[in-house]
Amino acid sequence: MVGEAEIDRLPIDLLAHIFVLITSFTDLAQASSVCRKWKQGVKQSMGRRESLSFAGWKMDDDSTARLVRYAYCLKELDISRSRWGCQISDSGLYRISLAKCISNLTSISLWGITGITDKGVGQLISRANCLQHLNIGGTFITDESLYAIADSCPHLKTIVLWSCRHVTENGLLVLVNRCRKLESINLWGTRVAVDCFIALLTISPALKIKPIGLLLNVDASMLPVV
Repeated sequence: MVGEAEIDRLPIDLLAHIFVLITSFTDLAQASSVCRKWKQGVKQSMGRRESLSFAGWKMDDDSTARLVRYAYCLKELDISRSRWGCQISDSGLYRISLAKCISNLTSISLWGITGITDKGVGQLISRANCLQHLNIGGTFITDESLYAIADSCPHLKTIVLWSCRHVTENGLLVLVNRCRKLESINLWGTRVAVDCFIALLTISPALKIKPIGLLLNVDASMLPVV
């Protein structure tokens, strides 16, 4: 009778600890298919992760939502567009929003995901009440998303709106007015006027508006004193 292989004697907890060190989703999928014990170890390893990044991977709604659902201790989620093309849609954001970890997330990046709209962003953000850092640059969101963020994210500290050309002064004013802990906002590539920056600084004088070049043409006497 053939004896049990040494690696098969490893307890699931130890296997899970090993699998946490693996960042390749392809490798994790292959490990999961080895046997039932390894599959359980991979699943437990996802539950121990506090950070999850899909940047650089070709992901769709099904695979992304499934992995996020397993990662119930997650604090940081990055599903930015990759060079391979991201297939995440509003449907995927809705399914991700149902995961238990969403209410504990402190950081979300949706950078460059052009297939999402205000509807999907609103569904996800409505449950991310602990969010502190949000990157939503390179998307086609409008003020509707900013209103949702203002209503749901009182702890927000930084937000990237890089090249979000459909946001307006109205949405930005509501955001800065309600998110009183906001420290930094990146408005590079937006279409808002200089007067808007002055209005934002009037509400929150310590707010850092990036890039700094946006303020070069503002008369210093017009800015509020911190």
